[in-house]
Amino acid sequence: MIDILLLIGVILPIVIGILIKVLFIPASEGISVTGAHVFFKLDLPLGGMPITEAQVNSWLVIISIFFLCLFLTRNMKTRKQTRRQIIAEWIVTKTDSLVRSNMGKAFMGFVPFIAAMLALSAFSSLLTLVGLFPPTSDLNVVAGWAIMVFILITYYKMKCGPWHYIKSFGEPVPFLAPLNVISEIATPVSMSLRHYGNILSGSVISVILASGLSLLSRKLLGGIGTFPLFRVGLPAVLSVYFDVFSGCLQAFIFAMLTMLYVSGAFAEDEYNERKKRKKAKAEAKAKAEV
Repeated sequence: MIDILLLIGVILPIVIGILIKVLFIPASEGISVTGAHVFFKLDLPLGGMPITEAQVNSWLVIISIFFLCLFLTRNMKTRKQTRRQIIAEWIVTKTDSLVRSNMGKAFMGFVPFIAAMLALSAFSSLLTLVGLFPPTSDLNVVAGWAIMVFILITYYKMKCGPWHYIKSFGEPVPFLAPLNVISEIATPVSMSLRHYGNILSGSVISVILASGLSLLSRKLLGGIGTFPLFRVGLPAVLSVYFDVFSGCLQAFIFAMLTMLYVSGAFAEDEYNERKKRKKAKAEAKAKAEV
């Protein structure tokens, strides 16, 4: 019974998303490529905050992933493992190996973060399979993820001290400092635009192709009826690429860039040397006080 309830928890958020779209989002005619629908706005001291289709769908995906994790990890055993336990262990093992090979042992605490990022990005893009707006097609969503990664990058650069962070802009030569500043700012911009652009372009191409095939069906089969014969099959095949393969690929790329940028920002040798100097100073100070 608990397993059934957990599975319902996985599926129900998606069903709720479909009902919200049917009940509250007006149907469009012909080719329509628009942004996320705005449901309402919250009045805040700094201005109005719109609650959009992208935000709602993001939370529905988070809830669905939460119940999926509970389902996969329930009643785990050391012997006579169930298929779902094998799947859960495979996900953990692969993510652990991915982080270890790209970030090193010092960043093994990032395994849950990278797994969550992969799941959220992939499942958000896959919402197009059930006709829902993918949150990854909203620049605000992926830009928020990129800003979070940028904060992590800056944090690990600052672990070696503020002077090391400032000095890094003058490497390899000081006159390249302006370009290094621009490169620093461009990191979250490029990450967000790459992810957003690839997902959105797939949606646009799918809509244009479906409309073109409908028009071709009417032109060639106008006397037979209005059934869009040429739309049968081909859009579904292309959806396998644009919705499934491309969505999962962009999630993997975003996670890989996160791992490479964060681990590359951390100068481990200099950090260890700085810790040794601090420890030596503390010991010298303690001896002087004695």
